[in-house]
Amino acid sequence: MLAGARTLYHKEVLRFWKVSFQTVGAPVLTAVLYLLIFGHVLEDHVKVYDQVGYTSFLIPGLVMMSVLQNSFANSSSSLIQSKITGNLVFLLVAPLSHWAWFVAYVGASVTRGLVVGAGVLAVTVWFAPPGMAQPLWALVFAVLGAALMGSLGLIAGLWAEKFDQMAAFQNFIVMPMTFLAGVFYSIHSLPAFWQQASHLNPFFYMIDGFRHGFFGVSDVSPWISLAVVGSSLIVVSAITLRLLASGYKLRS
Repeated sequence: MLAGARTLYHKEVLRFWKVSFQTVGAPVLTAVLYLLIFGHVLEDHVKVYDQVGYTSFLIPGLVMMSVLQNSFANSSSSLIQSKITGNLVFLLVAPLSHWAWFVAYVGASVTRGLVVGAGVLAVTVWFAPPGMAQPLWALVFAVLGAALMGSLGLIAGLWAEKFDQMAAFQNFIVMPMTFLAGVFYSIHSLPAFWQQASHLNPFFYMIDGFRHGFFGVSDVSPWISLAVVGSSLIVVSAITLRLLASGYKLRS
């Protein structure tokens, strides 16, 4: 199982790395544009935490948003492309268990997410260094968040049968939940109703926990965020493994 998972993981990493200008460079540029626009416009008008400028506050949110979106995109796009082009049959005839599929695809998604996140951080940190109060928290939430989104991407890739279905999944589920998770604002600036609604969004806990690693403060306790993200990862991973084991939309 380990040998097969390692080979498939290597193949998935090479897949996105060979087009790194698109899969890594483009997301980094997008994050920089967000930072330039929002940071420039709102720096003098928005105050979040004491002695933390808005641009510094924005950087961890953009980093984590890039990690989550690219982790999802990696596994989902790979699977749907394999299904549509027909080369999925080569994986189906290989002696790979559902665990090998899961480890390889999610592992590659985590790798891409962390690479993109590191690129965004390396570029944006020049604008306003946010500091790193508790780096271990940031690393934990980055890895768990990327694994969760990689697993969710596998579910989307298994379910979708064409590219527009995949685009609908990303545009109507992943994107709204990411943008409404506190990337550009603290939920304490929202009305009471929307603060409560934000607590129902698991993406909020990923971003808030990750931001805690930079500033040592957050909207909720990092332990609560860790419990929510960890539980969500277990549930989504269990669903993904069940679908892979049953061959859902793979052998039909």
